[in-house]
This record gives sequence, structure tokens and C-alpha cells, in this order.
Amino acid sequence: MEKLKEPCQTCGDEERMSEEEMEKVLKTLPMEKIPEGFDLYFYEGHWYPSIFFYGIISFQQHFKAQDADLILATFPKSGTTWLKALTFTIANRNNYSFSESPLLTRNPHDLILFLEDEIYGKNPILKLEGLPSPRVLATHMPHSALPTSIKDSDCRVVYLCRNPLDVFISFRHFAVTVSNTHFDPSLIEESFEMFCRGVSIYGPFWDHVLEYWKESQERPDKVLFLKYEDMKEDPISHCKMLAKFMGLPFSVEEESQGVIEEVLKLCNFGKLKDLEVNKNEKNRNGHPYCMFFRKGGVGDWANYLTSSMLERMNKLVEEKFVGSDLNFKFS
Repeated sequence: MEKLKEPCQTCGDEERMSEEEMEKVLKTLPMEKIPEGFDLYFYEGHWYPSIFFYGIISFQQHFKAQDADLILATFPKSGTTWLKALTFTIANRNNYSFSESPLLTRNPHDLILFLEDEIYGKNPILKLEGLPSPRVLATHMPHSALPTSIKDSDCRVVYLCRNPLDVFISFRHFAVTVSNTHFDPSLIEESFEMFCRGVSIYGPFWDHVLEYWKESQERPDKVLFLKYEDMKEDPISHCKMLAKFMGLPFSVEEESQGVIEEVLKLCNFGKLKDLEVNKNEKNRNGHPYCMFFRKGGVGDWANYLTSSMLERMNKLVEEKFVGSDLNFKFS
């Protein structure tokens, strides 16, 4: 992989949907407002935030996948930042020494961009032609909503899944930071009810996860399905698995030299959280990078949710994932 190029400040040349056309489409769709203030629109089976809707449609209509592409897919707040850091470091381990990695001075979300935001959103910052091959790109889109070119090409998809309770709590904290409000425990019950009904950003959660799970079972060479909790328990094995799937396996020599451990050390949650860029700087939308680094653990939901909420979630998981052999670790 070539060395990273700085983003181009212009968008692509393809014809884009006008804001007027987008507004017309939105007015025809069911809409719900979640307690944290986001407007969600129900489009082709999933709930999408209005702020990304323009980019979502443009991404679906115009993206042309290349066989060498790697697409990182996640449901929001499922370990996306960590996955971006790991894949960037694995892909560029021969281009930068660990002490000179761009990850030390730039946030992972600025190194691997979201297709429906920074690339195809209302104010894109990058031409895809400016990215070296193989391109590593990210999305929160469900599999069923991905452009046909991704499904029909030989490009690979890595999907990282996290248990729904930690996803729920993590997003609550993230959302109040984005909306510049305070975490209100009194809203948890209403938010939880909506999440259980499937009303959440890029939700329903169950459909999002199941779509990628089924693809990974049917086409394991095409889709790698990872679990956040398993990666936390055994990061070395999962780092090796990720590198192999990317087509960039660690050599015997690299393993003996501790390269895998160096990758994990550089991408460690605590290390990234303490970097100057992630502590004190902001992204192009004026939001602090620190909002991507809260706890990064497993089981924090237990500090917020009641036993009855846990019971309801367990029943939902059993109902929604019956027969799939997919299960979650809540602690």
C-alpha cells in the first residue's frame, strides 16, 4: 500500500441529487425523532439520520467498487474507531515506522473516511481517485443497502459487531456530545423502548447484524464477521485474522519480532485516547475527537439499565437471532 495522500478538497464529478430533490424524498418517508434530537427517516427497511441522507443516496447511486477495495462496515458505536486504527496500521506497517505513524497525529476517522459522509455527503472532502489502491473505506450502511458494485465485485468487507446493550449506552453518550447537551438518565427508558422497536440510527440493530452475519456464513472469503468482545479477549489472534483477510498476513519473521504486539500497542484504546489530537482537537464539523473515546470496554450498560431491560433484551436477542447460531457476550 502506498503512503497516505492528503484528502483533496473537491468532490467527484458525477451528477449529485439536489437538496430540493432530497427534501422531496424525505417528505414521503416515515419519520421519528429520537430523544437525543436526531430525525430518523425510514427508507427501504432501515432508519437513517437526515444529516446523512443525501450522502447515503449518492453513495448508493454512484460508488464504483474496485476488486482491491476493503470496506469496513459497522453498526454505530460498535468499535469503529478501533477497527479503523487497526486496519490502517496493518495496511501501512511497511510504509511508516510505529513511531512515525499518522495515527499519532491524526484521528482514525480522518485516515479512513466514511463513504456516506466525507466522500458522498453534502460537503465531501475527497475524490476517490485521490486514494491509493487498495482503498480502505468505511460505512455504517446495512448490507442490503450497499451499492450493487460492492456486492458484485471481489472487494472484501470487514464487519465488526458489538453487543446491543453496550451499543445502546455508547450511542446515548455519543449523541449528547454531538448535540451539545447533557446525558439525561430520565430519557433512557424512552430511548431503550425505541431501540427495541428497531428505531435507531441505521437500525433495526438485529437486521443490520443479521445481514452481515448471513453474508459471512455464505461467503466467508468476501465478508469477515468479527465480534468486539472476542477481539478484546484475544486481540492477537483477531489481529492475525484481520491481516490475513486483508491479504496482508504477518510473516513468521514479523511475528517473531513482535510486530503484531506493536500494532496492538499503537492502536490501544488508552494510548489513542491520550494522544493530543484525540484529547484537544476537533473534526471539520467542530466536534471534539474525544467523543470517539469514552470507555471502550464491555459491560458498561450495567451502570445504566435495569434488570427488566436486560430481560427484555435477552428475549429480543433470542427471538431475532433464533436459528442463526449468533450470540452475544454482555459482560
